[in-house]
Amino acid sequence: MAEEFRGEIAINALWPKTAIHTAAMEMLGGSDVSSQCRKPDIMADAAYAIFSKPKSFTGNFVIDEELLKEHGISDFDVYAVDPGHPLLPDFFLDEEPEELAKKMQDYGATPKFQSGKEQVSAVTEGPVAETFKAIEGALSVDVVKSTGGVYQFELSGDHPGTWYIDLKNESGSIGHGGFPGKADVRMSMNSEDFVKMFAGKMKPTMAFMTGKLKIKGDMSLAIKLEKLMTQLKAKL
Repeated sequence: MAEEFRGEIAINALWPKTAIHTAAMEMLGGSDVSSQCRKPDIMADAAYAIFSKPKSFTGNFVIDEELLKEHGISDFDVYAVDPGHPLLPDFFLDEEPEELAKKMQDYGATPKFQSGKEQVSAVTEGPVAETFKAIEGALSVDVVKSTGGVYQFELSGDHPGTWYIDLKNESGSIGHGGFPGKADVRMSMNSEDFVKMFAGKMKPTMAFMTGKLKIKGDMSLAIKLEKLMTQLKAKL
């Protein structure tokens, strides 16, 4: 879009380097998380700095602190809710959920989210959880290489919930809850049918054609799922 409107409108993205104290942050970390945050003022000042630039400044992904440093700001304690207190990095700037949760706990806050592994261990009952545990045990680098996608399952019925299978990164993983990034394929179905499908008692193609399975996203990866199930079935 920046290229499309170059010379007419400047288009840039602005992102915080640290957590910003908002209602959303309190929901994630509780009221104690505020001391680890900066005030929204830093984003306002960074936005003003961008607006002060000519239209030729376009197509940039800007981090608030880095931009303000370029404008001569060196004292960032003025933006801190609790000056001098260690700050949490923003969730989307290459920080692992486990590390974020640990930092929040170290600094006195109670995170309201869990990493995928912690969530799976907390949901251990029922056929869906057992199926995902079996899938996790069957994952490998080779399976990831042959698939290259992330599948998210939104299940209804007797065992509702959202789960994902990451077959894109490292040696693969599973998790309870939505995938932290963007899932390539999202599948919706009844939890009982899900268990049948991974047990080899229901083919994904037939489930899709009969309306028992709804798919959004990359259909080529969705098709790979049936081949993947054939590989996994012997191990499940």
